[in-house]
Amino acid sequence: MSSSLEKSRARSPSASSTRLSDEKARIVRTENVDEDVEKRLTHEVYNAHVDVSGVDERKLLRKLDLALVPWLSFLYLLSFLDRTSIGNAKLYGLEQDLHISDTQYNIALTIFFFSYSVFEVPSNVFLKRLRPSVWLSLLMFLWGIMMTVQGLVHNYGGLLGMRWMLGLFEAGLFPGVNYYLSCWYKRSEFGIRAAVFFSAATVSGAFGGLLAAAISNMDGIGGKPAWAWIFILEGLLTVIAGAMSFWIIQDFPDTAKFLTEAERTVVIRRLQEDDQFSAAGEKLKWKYIWQSLLDWKTWLGMLLYMGSDGPLYAFSLFLPSIINELGYTATPANLLTVPVYVVACGMTCLVGWYADKKGQRGYLNMFNCCVGAAGYIILIASRNAGLSYFGVYLAACGIYPNIPNTIAWVSNNVEGSYKRSVTLAMVISFGNINGAVSSNVYRARDKPWYTLGHGIVLMYIGIGFICSVLFMVLLKRENAKRDRGERDEIIEGVNDNNTDLAKNGTFASVVDAKREKGDAWSGYRYTI
Repeated sequence: MSSSLEKSRARSPSASSTRLSDEKARIVRTENVDEDVEKRLTHEVYNAHVDVSGVDERKLLRKLDLALVPWLSFLYLLSFLDRTSIGNAKLYGLEQDLHISDTQYNIALTIFFFSYSVFEVPSNVFLKRLRPSVWLSLLMFLWGIMMTVQGLVHNYGGLLGMRWMLGLFEAGLFPGVNYYLSCWYKRSEFGIRAAVFFSAATVSGAFGGLLAAAISNMDGIGGKPAWAWIFILEGLLTVIAGAMSFWIIQDFPDTAKFLTEAERTVVIRRLQEDDQFSAAGEKLKWKYIWQSLLDWKTWLGMLLYMGSDGPLYAFSLFLPSIINELGYTATPANLLTVPVYVVACGMTCLVGWYADKKGQRGYLNMFNCCVGAAGYIILIASRNAGLSYFGVYLAACGIYPNIPNTIAWVSNNVEGSYKRSVTLAMVISFGNINGAVSSNVYRARDKPWYTLGHGIVLMYIGIGFICSVLFMVLLKRENAKRDRGERDEIIEGVNDNNTDLAKNGTFASVVDAKREKGDAWSGYRYTI
């Protein structure tokens, strides 16, 4: 079977809908197609018996958006608020009350990322095997309890234990929701939804500063200091949200109860037309896990995401302290973080929207890296509070948009339900483990300008830039090989005489080739 099915999907996102006729035309040319050959080339239509003529696709998309994105974004807001609120709590006497040093505080930040990273891959597999409404709700409920108890600790050991458990239960949300959303939307639609979902992190940054400033007024109530009340109240909010999520979070498209059968059918057919062949369901097989582990995109994607996630945690955990060292006290420092996060939120959504409309995620990644690098160069060189505060804005506008853009870029180039689940979890897990590094780079002895910390974050951004270039070059090279027919498979009864293609596999039909090979299928085109 010829693999020159279409031009790169990055240049022609709608081309998948005409792929079937292109396949037939190229293979048969002017010859007549017998019935057996046509069956081998025909794509299986999901729920062929269902009449979908009455479904308005635009209305259906809005229905999905309203049912999925707002609540999931709110959950991530709580997640990011819970993990980073320790930065706000530090300004209200956490270290003094628990009698811990700056090094011990950094260790408390670090230990969170170890449990968080280790549990992400198995959590995504559990999510696929179980119902999202059950798994995600359970995780939220449990981490809310851990967050609440964190406000009741009286010593360093208690703080470490709660940070470890918090990371364990929070681990499944971010990779799980990104994978979950990729099971609902086409590749050209996923980016803006991932950006809106992730922008909750920027909102949580703004909201966290305001909330911490407000809660600090409870200092001394019930014998608890202000930092303890920050943990307790935010934790209780998460417990309530986790309990509610069981009835609010929807499951996967093929079983979604808020859709009619015709709407479920349209959702899955749209995904299949977009080269998501596993959208109708896929049984867990170890070979799908191995496909992810042996794919170069998984490993390069891990380094690519590391270049974004390392700076993210350094920025979010230490922004209040950085502003504090510019000459502002605790509450003003928290309040001055708010406009930074608001601007970053707007930039994140703008990049997500533009990437879905125009593609070119690789170029956007490189542009964002340059903006972030400019911000940190200013922070390293500047000795002026106002100029440094401007550098903080540039850093935020470079770091935050790259997180969802990178995830969408990797996700859009991996096909196979379980393979994508494992790949996303590995990519995000490796990025998050670098939070253990970046949470230790801002040392008390480097006050007030934190030159070493800013330099290490700048190094991370450089790694992200280099990996973006490499990822894009390798994807283009692979697409070119498929355009030349070097990846074509043998389809029985169609091109059996092309024995030189046997190394690429022999399949009974195109459908079998798609199902078995996923994004390695010769007709699949990577997005740049």
